[in-house]
Amino acid sequence: MERILVLNGPNLNLLGERDPAHYGTKALDEINEGLFVKASELGVELVCFQSNHEGYLIDKIHSERKSCQGIIINPGALAHYSYAIRDALEAVALPVVEVHLSDITRREEWRSESVVSPVAWRVVIGRGWMGYIEALEVLVSHLRE
Repeated sequence: MERILVLNGPNLNLLGERDPAHYGTKALDEINEGLFVKASELGVELVCFQSNHEGYLIDKIHSERKSCQGIIINPGALAHYSYAIRDALEAVALPVVEVHLSDITRREEWRSESVVSPVAWRVVIGRGWMGYIEALEVLVSHLRE
């Protein structure tokens, strides 16, 4: 059975409360519940982790590198400047799907570029919470090819 690491970065613990126009009304726990349902349908195991601290996210990437076959990550604002996250993802050499709830290319200029995207196998933006479901589906399909 494939095992997928789902990482969420800073401020994503406030989903459902924070700027619903950009991020929707679902809380992170609700998104994770939907992911667990989809994972069960697909026959995969999920490990979900959220932190507001860059180093904790990097530690989780490192610690799960041998037990997971792929990573879904919403790095939040870290996407725009964390070369440390980018390098950790590149170093573990697992397929990565980067997810952003909003369309970062249509927001503030500083949000339009992600330093994580070049090491991601796929990027899903602007699909709201369903972007996580899409990410899981395409990643599992890729792993099974």
